[in-house]
Amino acid sequence: MPHTPEPDDDPPFEPAEPTPGVFAEKALLGALLLDPARLADVSGLEPDAFSNATHGALFAAMHAVPAPGTRETRAGLDWLNAVLAQARREAPGLSASYLHTLISACPRVEHASAYAAMVRAEAARRSIRRHADRLAQAADDTTVPDPPRHTLDAADALARHLDELAGHFPSHPGSLPRTPPPPPSAADPDVAVEEERLLLATALARPEATQAMRWLTVEDFVEPVHGGLWQCLTGLLHRGQPADPVTVLWEAQQRGVLTSGITPAEVVALLSEGAGAPDHWGEQVLGRALLARARHTAARISAYADDPATTLYQVLTGSRRALADLSAVRTRWQHATRPPKADPAATAESAVAARAGPRTRPTTTPPVPLRSPAARPATAGRVP
Repeated sequence: MPHTPEPDDDPPFEPAEPTPGVFAEKALLGALLLDPARLADVSGLEPDAFSNATHGALFAAMHAVPAPGTRETRAGLDWLNAVLAQARREAPGLSASYLHTLISACPRVEHASAYAAMVRAEAARRSIRRHADRLAQAADDTTVPDPPRHTLDAADALARHLDELAGHFPSHPGSLPRTPPPPPSAADPDVAVEEERLLLATALARPEATQAMRWLTVEDFVEPVHGGLWQCLTGLLHRGQPADPVTVLWEAQQRGVLTSGITPAEVVALLSEGAGAPDHWGEQVLGRALLARARHTAARISAYADDPATTLYQVLTGSRRALADLSAVRTRWQHATRPPKADPAATAESAVAARAGPRTRPTTTPPVPLRSPAARPATAGRVP
């Protein structure tokens, strides 16, 4: 039969290998248990800032139970018992022996403010990691009607959180994170490659629309050879040179694209069989590139937050740099999906018409119908 912990047992509140942050939490709680008056020195610290739920419950109980006054210094044990009883409402396994463990873990009571700053920093690091996880989940969510917009909303929430943390933690000179960045996140290769082929197949059929797609870059393609062909095709159009499957093939040979494994016949066949709207497929390619960049951004920020050798300031700086890279793709996405502008001349004409009011025909007196001589009345008695 499994053993049921008694109230005086010392439950395993800590991980097998406690981190420096856990030691800071224990030192802070021990200092506050020894000197409750120092609770005023750690104002602004919330119970959820502790990585351990039991630690958070104990910290909340210290604020719920009135601290002993100057005349009640001998009643410290009574206060500890009251705090223990209050904390057990949220953490039933908390024991009196663990309070003694916390007290013995505090090196210097007067360093409580420094311990609290460490706890805040670790809590901020974990909160950044949670926001990065939400960004990655948003990029992988296929149930929403607009995945790019859903992902960018999560990125905005992360950016706002970083700004809020920057206001609580003053900046100081420091280097960028030295954490190696994770490899880029790739999109679904099968679907992405098919969309890229459809884009290339329709690009020459609508050269005007293709030439206007400056928001699509080589880095947005999953297949490097497709990105190279896109660069060849758009390069010819932007230079005003003839663009057809043969000229694109020649350009691809000059740029070394054919060394990627595609044959000349495959290039000509790919560029000759399409018709449709290239901007539609271009938006699909760019949208997948945006989601892939969001996943990579979330992975970068998570790597910074998980690296114990990275300071909180470095985590904040590196996270902002990562979001800036995502913002560059966001700008191109917004340009690609922006509604077309109305014709200025037509807009001006409509405005003038609106100011002039509705057009009405002038009211005129209808002409009197002519009568035939036979219909004229007789004029008896009149001398001709």
